[in-house]
Amino acid sequence: MGWFLVVAAALMETLGVIGLKRYSLRKSALNALLFFGGFGASFVLLYQSFRYIQLSVAYAVWIGLGTAAAVLVNMAFFGESRSTARLLSLGVIVAGVVGLKAVS
Repeated sequence: MGWFLVVAAALMETLGVIGLKRYSLRKSALNALLFFGGFGASFVLLYQSFRYIQLSVAYAVWIGLGTAAAVLVNMAFFGESRSTARLLSLGVIVAGVVGLKAVS
């Protein structure tokens, strides 16, 4: 259950990132809802995961997954660079998250 909550929190963080980007381009109620609602739900889900997983591990995995998802979303939908260095760096983040999950 704890890992489900961490993954759900990372997905909500991704919605928050999308809302943040969209809100920075156009101030609207929908974009504000995505921004604040996504990040708000993310924090609530992360907090709930602490009942099942150590804070240090849950937080690190949440940050790693959220960062990776944000980079991929911005590459896919907002035209950010897809350079080899960025993709390799993203791979390092994912490897670190997988490593933390494997040893905890």
